Amino acid sequence: MSPKAVLFDFSGTLFRVEPAERWLRAVLDAAGIAADDAGIVRCAAALERAGALAGGAFPERVPEALEEVWLTRDRSMERHRAAYTGLARQVPLPWPDAVYDALYDRHMTPAAWEPYPDAAAVLRGLRERDVRVGVVSNIGWDLRPVFRTHGLDAYVDAYTLSYEHGVQKPDPLLFRAACEAVGQAPQDVLMVGDDRRADGGATALGCGFFPVDHLPAAERPDGLRPVLGLVG
Repeated sequence: MSPKAVLFDFSGTLFRVEPAERWLRAVLDAAGIAADDAGIVRCAAALERAGALAGGAFPERVPEALEEVWLTRDRSMERHRAAYTGLARQVPLPWPDAVYDALYDRHMTPAAWEPYPDAAAVLRGLRERDVRVGVVSNIGWDLRPVFRTHGLDAYVDAYTLSYEHGVQKPDPLLFRAACEAVGQAPQDVLMVGDDRRADGGATALGCGFFPVDHLPAAERPDGLRPVLGLVG
């Protein structure tokens, strides 16, 4: 039986965050801070290794003092900010201290995110097939403005965000809430995501699961398109 609803992860599935170097440059430009290219490249690479860009690479190492907040970062807005600004502060930057918070703020802006090339076509195709669409994300901030700015909000029936529920994937409670939000039983729902553990956890509830690869947007032009074939 074809799914009656499809749930999508956000980061690495429908959208990809900007590269670390562009992220850092945007913050410095907005603050009117002049910096040489070599310094920006070096600091951006260090921030990326630290895992300071949410939606980017995972940290190479999480300091012991941040381990607990890192593991539970998507349960609240406060934990999310503390985790990522804490990781960023592991990297000494030659600029004012306010840059650390500005970096976190930048990643929440619609300008920091790019839809995958086939995202709009797939979401539109599901709407045309009368398939309900939900977004279920481990996140610590409201991503709805990102969808609105990029013109994809019209295709989403419901958003289920971890920080609004106090639980994070793969907890079945979040997937159950997402299924209820789109009005379908788990066995009639397909979960699409890039994290085999977190997103694949939907199978414990009875949902189907379709994995995609977390790649730069230009390198994954049609990774979502097979979903349309799965709903008939």
